[in-house]
Amino acid sequence: MSDVKSPIAASMRSEIEPAGFVRALGLFDSTMIVVGSMIGSGIFIVSADIGRNTGSTGGLLAAWLISGLLTVAAALSYGELAAMMPKAGGQYIYLREAYSPLWGFLYGWTLFLVIQTGTIAAVAVGFARFLGVVWPAISPNAYVVPPIALSEKYAISLSVQQLVALLLILFLTLVNTRGLKLGKFIQNVFTSAKTLALAAMIIAGIVVGRNAAAISANFSGMWTLHDPQTIEPGANWLKSFIPSVTAASGAFGLLIAFGVSQVGSLFSADAWNNITFTAGEVKNPKRDIPLSLAAGTAVVITLYFLANLAYLSTLTLHQIQTAPDDRVATATLAMIFGSSGATLMALAIMISTFGCANGLILAGARVYYAMSRNGLFFRGIGQLNAKHVPAMGLVLQGIWAAFLVLLRTRLVNPATGEVGYGNLYGVLLDYVIFAALMFYVLTIGGVFILRRKRPDAERPYRAWGYPFLPTIYIVTALIIMLTLILYKTQDTWPGLMIVLLGVPVYLVWSRRSGASA
Repeated sequence: MSDVKSPIAASMRSEIEPAGFVRALGLFDSTMIVVGSMIGSGIFIVSADIGRNTGSTGGLLAAWLISGLLTVAAALSYGELAAMMPKAGGQYIYLREAYSPLWGFLYGWTLFLVIQTGTIAAVAVGFARFLGVVWPAISPNAYVVPPIALSEKYAISLSVQQLVALLLILFLTLVNTRGLKLGKFIQNVFTSAKTLALAAMIIAGIVVGRNAAAISANFSGMWTLHDPQTIEPGANWLKSFIPSVTAASGAFGLLIAFGVSQVGSLFSADAWNNITFTAGEVKNPKRDIPLSLAAGTAVVITLYFLANLAYLSTLTLHQIQTAPDDRVATATLAMIFGSSGATLMALAIMISTFGCANGLILAGARVYYAMSRNGLFFRGIGQLNAKHVPAMGLVLQGIWAAFLVLLRTRLVNPATGEVGYGNLYGVLLDYVIFAALMFYVLTIGGVFILRRKRPDAERPYRAWGYPFLPTIYIVTALIIMLTLILYKTQDTWPGLMIVLLGVPVYLVWSRRSGASA
């Protein structure tokens, strides 16, 4: 009996070999992917650490302003590449075409191992953490499987909190295998809801919770330093060459404080490039992707800056620096609404992280699909299911993100010998930003390279401010990267190692596919 001619076989073939992607994303949908992927839980938390690093109201606002300008500058540059190459895979395609298949693969490899899946894990655990505020049974200390030590520094466990994070990843992965229409519906609904919730928090902080004493303390001396924390070199051997600093250590100390602070603020503003991954599903990609990048990043950065004004209108800088568990937004609403403020903030963050996780899950699999189609990833990942989405890529991404949720950091108190456990996603935050910054620099550098390599290529949109704005981004990002290498060494070198480990993997896959470096 011939499998090819049988009705069953024909049906199976239609399940795995559909016509291709469906272009169903309009300008609004694309902008919702940009906004929804950017707004997670970071804006509600990281201002505490930025406040401690910079030590002043002016420093806190300036750190967010720097992140905002960098993000918008990068988005305006990416618009040219997106309009020029409107294909599924986005940034992977840009690096491949500007440099070589090797550089495209290293980005996709790092995206899968750290950038996308690490962020999905962090956002999913963030959702579970704030669900625990509403429902205390969702606890990080209530274990289904107690921690099992894997080494002196790492363990694996399954707490109730981790279980909720896993169920969130599973649910959103399955939803997105059912087609783009359902995935974009969830994205649009939850992104609209969380944008309104963030706007409501801003109004509550600036108008309802307006605290004259806090405003006077914060803005009468915006650059007056208040207990800036000491920033130590990231490795013992570096202490012989570079000093420990604070924001009070002159221009150099202030530069380091701003550089280290960008870990939190850039992480909170990251994932704006996810819309480029879905270019094969945008109705008018040459117009809508550049517009959605510009509009989406501008909206989010404006909201982020206003959110920090809301914090500073309600809380003193000291209260921001010392907010319990760094939950600055929760402390803000608690000041306004009392004990119910914590519940309101938890609900808002749950909506935010749910929508963020959906956007990340939806977009990421498109990169692995593009890699597979080029012979640089598992063969089955390059197929679409009957709903015209890369289902196997979604599943593989979900499995790896779930594994990252299960991994724990193992911390031993040297004085008491007591063992504590942290979440690996906290360490991954630093990995994500360093690796992402490196590829952002390379990709924006690709704008210059492709203008020389392909001067006659169609460019429906040209990078605004070229060559000055892209150059400013590259120089500033390199300074931040150098700062992280020197003062966050223990967290950034693993990111570099992950990238470099992709080289031998690339060589294996490229030999099989005939790709050339």
